[in-house]
This record gives sequence, structure tokens and C-alpha cells, in this order.
Amino acid sequence: MLGLGFSSGIPFLLVYVTQSAWLSEAKVPIGILGLLSEMTLAYKFKFVWAPFLDRYDPPGLGRLLGRRRGWIVLSQAAVMLTLGGVALGDPAHWLAWTIAFSMALGFAGATQDVVIDGWRITVAPVRLQALMSSWAEVGWRIGNLVAGAGALYLADAFGWRAAYLGMAGAMAPGVVAALLAPEPPVDRSAPATRPGLAATFADPIRDLWRRLGPMAVPTLLLVAGFRMPGYVSSAMAVPLFKSLHYSNSDIATVTKLFGFPVALGGTFLATAVVKRLGLMPTLFLGTIFASASHLALAYLAAHGDHGGGEFWLFALTVSTDDFAYAFASIVLITYMSSLSVTDYAASQYALLTSLCALPGSVLAGTSGFAIERLGFASFFVGTSLIGAPVALLCWYVWSVQGRSGRGPAAGAAA
Repeated sequence: MLGLGFSSGIPFLLVYVTQSAWLSEAKVPIGILGLLSEMTLAYKFKFVWAPFLDRYDPPGLGRLLGRRRGWIVLSQAAVMLTLGGVALGDPAHWLAWTIAFSMALGFAGATQDVVIDGWRITVAPVRLQALMSSWAEVGWRIGNLVAGAGALYLADAFGWRAAYLGMAGAMAPGVVAALLAPEPPVDRSAPATRPGLAATFADPIRDLWRRLGPMAVPTLLLVAGFRMPGYVSSAMAVPLFKSLHYSNSDIATVTKLFGFPVALGGTFLATAVVKRLGLMPTLFLGTIFASASHLALAYLAAHGDHGGGEFWLFALTVSTDDFAYAFASIVLITYMSSLSVTDYAASQYALLTSLCALPGSVLAGTSGFAIERLGFASFFVGTSLIGAPVALLCWYVWSVQGRSGRGPAAGAAA
């Protein structure tokens, strides 16, 4: 699980977030830079093909490795090939090439996430899922560190082409983990009967809607809005840092090397608070904490010394944002997991994560134009204010579930 989590953590940043530093150096206009955040849309629509990965074998590899492992290895190979394609591009002179391969990289990375989640849920009993998820999270953060700090350091030292080729090679531990992983016995052969196309797609949604009952709309709106401020903010974080003249190495040191232990601290704190206060109170705190942290970015934009001298202000600002993001993310993962049932775990979890990511990602596409009009400081104040209605919605869902004594987790368990 550690190795699979590691390979899962590599592609996402390389689709856009880390790459935005390369695009900024290539003088891509800020408005277009904001639109290019949509290259991660595959991660938001992965629920569309997730049900088919549960039911069909991968071509060629299914008989050799089994359905789950076969799809994992195939998706990892696709990630490596598309990283090589991005490396061969030149966004300063042929942006269309970079866009095409980055979108293909997003599709391959999203598919890898779906099949790894499906393997995790299927291979281990319920009593081991918390342990599996913990190791997956540690692996993912290490992979994220490599794809962020590692790629930026390589780019400063050897150029962006070498950085992306190096990231393709960094997928190797994940491939080894997939080859060593046990294949769930239930997935060694394709099912004898399959539902029709419409049922394959609709059954997980129908089951989720039925179990949530009257609270379906507010619960799903809460999931959709929870990370919206973070998605909009993160799309313009690296362009802010570049506008303040921080180097790739400075950004890597602060966002990844400093950010890694800080994010782990947020993860552990969220786990402890959930255990002590309960899931919904912690979710409510997470909405407030995560949105309020964007005010630190607004302060950095206004007082960050555009000569790059205020390094420790930069470090404190990013650490605050990273800690809040990790805290809120762990609580949200726990909440979405509580909404899923075993029969449709992979499909429903993919659906919920897509629902969580899609609105914020679409809104992030306008972020560059907003900054052209408002400036960085006002923009980050605005992203913080987006969290206010989300916090009110969370309080409403919490209060209704408290009165009824039956939340989504109870419904899922039933």
C-alpha cells in the first residue's frame, strides 16, 4: 500500500501544479495559465469509467496479473509514457503538445487512483481499511513530495525535460508494488454476468441517493463545496510565488520539504480531533480552518517583498495553508468513506471525490482572469470568503443529523 500510494501521489502535481512553474517561465499569459488548470479535469470525471474498471479485465494483462493488478500496471505504464510525452514538449513554442500530453497524463493518473482504491477496498477486510488508508496517505505524500520538490530541484539543476523524465522513472517503486501485491480472489476472473451499460453507471448512484434519503441534496452539496476554496486558491499559488520572484528551489524547499512534516501534523491532528469530537464537528472546523488559511496567502501577496527577501514570511504562510489543507482533507476523506458501501465502494468513492473536485476545478479556470482584475491579495481574500456558505451548509447537515441521531455513516453501515 505504501508503494501504490507513492505512485498515486506522483502524477497529479505534474499535470498542472508543478508544471505551472514551467509554464510561467515559458511566459504563458496568466489568463491562459488559469484556464490550463482544467487539464486536471480527468480527476474530476473519473467516476464515469470507474464502474467499468470494476467489471472488465484489462486487455492482455488481466489473465496474467488479474483484473485489479492488471489495471494498476497498465495505468502506471500510461503515466510513464505520458510523462515522457510532456518532457519532449516545449510550451514556449508548442503549447498544444504540452496540453495534449498533460490531459492524457491526467486521464492515466486518475485511472491509477481508481484502480488502486478498488484494490485496497477489495483485498483487505473492513478491520484493516484504516491501516491501509494510513499507509496509502503516507505513500501519497512522499510521492507528492517527489513530484513537487524533486521535480522543481531537477528543473533548476538540469531543466524541465530531465525533471519530467526523472518523474517517469520515479514510478518504478509503484510498479514493483503492483507486481508484488496479492490479487483479490474475487477479481481473478471476470463475472459471468454483467449489468447493462445504463445499470453499470446508474446502480452506484441510485444506491447512494436511496441511503441518504431527504439529506441527499445538502450532503452532496457539502461534498461538492467543501474543497472549492482550496482548488481555486491552489491554482494560483505557484504563480503568486513566481510573481514574488522566489526561485524553483525556494518554492520546493518551502512547499514540499517544510510542507511535508507540517502536512503530516495536520493529518495526525485531524485524526485525533475526529476521535475526540466526532466526525461532523471536526468537518465543520475543517471548513472554517481551511478557508481562513487563505488570508495568509493574501497577506503574503501584499507584504511578501517582491524582491524575495521575506523568506520566513513565505515559509510561515505556506506552512499555515498546508497544515489547514491536510487537516481538512483527512476529515473529508473520512466523511466520504462513511458515505460508501462495500458493494459499490470503488465506484461511489470515485463519484464522491469527483463531485468534490469538479466545481472547484471549473471555478479555478477563471482564477487567472480574476487576478488580472483584482490582484493577488484581493483574490485570496475572495477565496477565503467562498468558504463561508460551505461552513453554514456543514452546520446545517450536522444539526439535522444530530437531531435525527442517524448520519450518513450510520446509513452506510446499515
